[in-house]
Amino acid sequence: MQRSIKNEGETRKGCVEKCGELKLRDQNIMKSAVAESTMADHKANMVKGAAGKPPIRAQSEHANEKVAKRSVSDSNGTNGGATAPSELSALEEAFRKFAVHGDTRATGKEMHGKNWSKLCKDCNVIDGKNVTITDVDIVFSKVKGKSCRTITFDQFKEGLEELALKRFKGKADEEAAQQLYKLIEGKYPIISGVTKAVLSPTVSRLTDTSKFTGSHKERFDQSGRGKGKAGREYLVDKTGYVAGYKHAGTYDQKVKGTKHE
Repeated sequence: MQRSIKNEGETRKGCVEKCGELKLRDQNIMKSAVAESTMADHKANMVKGAAGKPPIRAQSEHANEKVAKRSVSDSNGTNGGATAPSELSALEEAFRKFAVHGDTRATGKEMHGKNWSKLCKDCNVIDGKNVTITDVDIVFSKVKGKSCRTITFDQFKEGLEELALKRFKGKADEEAAQQLYKLIEGKYPIISGVTKAVLSPTVSRLTDTSKFTGSHKERFDQSGRGKGKAGREYLVDKTGYVAGYKHAGTYDQKVKGTKHE
């Protein structure tokens, strides 16, 4: 009886162990199957992405193509396909010089009304007959924006075209504009010289040392030059001669000359 119970327990134990081994094998099979399906999906995605892209080129081939493009751009006078900045025209250069005049913060891209009037005056656009300072101010207010205090280069040219019709009457619009441009091209702002001081009669009389009297007269010599300390303080004469003696300093010469003889 005891032997049969013992055999039955060993049988049950063997069955449990065998079931565990089968379960573990099934789990391993499932894991391998999932891994294989994931790998297959990844490869399929890679193939799809590569279908719409150009083939990858070698690094040396890409570098050689860059060098070839650079040589072609250098021979054509361009820089990598970018257009080179055009040089400023003589009219635009004059515009920038007048635009920055008197304003250290100006960039030269915009011009104030004050500098606009100065340009028209310095370049002889204002002749006093056909074009006046009033005409210049009216044109500036016309071409500038409503809420702006400055004009751009394009607005500047528009204003010059307006003045050209008044400055050169009887000529075609294009011809008049070109003649007005020539008056401005290559010009610089004229810097006014230092204002000379004008002496009034009162100032001249007060600075004339020949008319000084008293102690003030003693401070200057006959040429009007100051004597310095000698003119401000009384210096004691210790030479031994009387003040105003004409032959001062000749005593030693006479005495030495007599002894020598």
